[in-house]
Amino acid sequence: MTTIPNLNETPGNTPLHPDDAAQLIPNLASRRELDEWERTNILVAQRWAFNSRVMSSRDPLDELYLRELHRRMFDETWKWAGKYRIRDVNIGCPFAEIYQRIPVLLGNVRFWIENNTFEIDEIAVRFHHQLVSEIHAFPNGNGRHARLLANVLATKHGRPRFTWGRANLVNTGPARDTYLEALRALDADFKNIRPLLEFARS
Repeated sequence: MTTIPNLNETPGNTPLHPDDAAQLIPNLASRRELDEWERTNILVAQRWAFNSRVMSSRDPLDELYLRELHRRMFDETWKWAGKYRIRDVNIGCPFAEIYQRIPVLLGNVRFWIENNTFEIDEIAVRFHHQLVSEIHAFPNGNGRHARLLANVLATKHGRPRFTWGRANLVNTGPARDTYLEALRALDADFKNIRPLLEFARS
């Protein structure tokens, strides 16, 4: 029988429903083991995402790509990897709206790029924010997925990857606190992008 570590112990994390937690693939004894397992899974996905062939042939603003990236990040960890959540959580839109909200967001980001509405860094960070805070499409891994997707989008448009405080934002600590505060600042005021933008490049 698979052991299910406590996934809801980190402040600021979205609580994972027991039915979603039960779909853990490996048999792990602790949250630390799970974090390491996920990290290894995500590194494989990063290598895929930044492969020159993938970068030149795939569009990060394609809905199928968005789901495939999440699947590749967590396909050795969770059975629901790459699948949108099927219940409401304490953040994001109602789950029934996800299939409508994602295409609208992707269309908005394309519009921003085509019309130079914002600089590319700001577009990527706003894309990340709306994915993680306003939609929160997946049962887990939304922050890591949104940050990686922002990095892919920035790189695709000639910018370096974001550094996101040069810290593991899964763990509690000052960098995570600063990140969450910057997200909340943008939640409260659409114009208040600077804290998150500065953190992403710190």
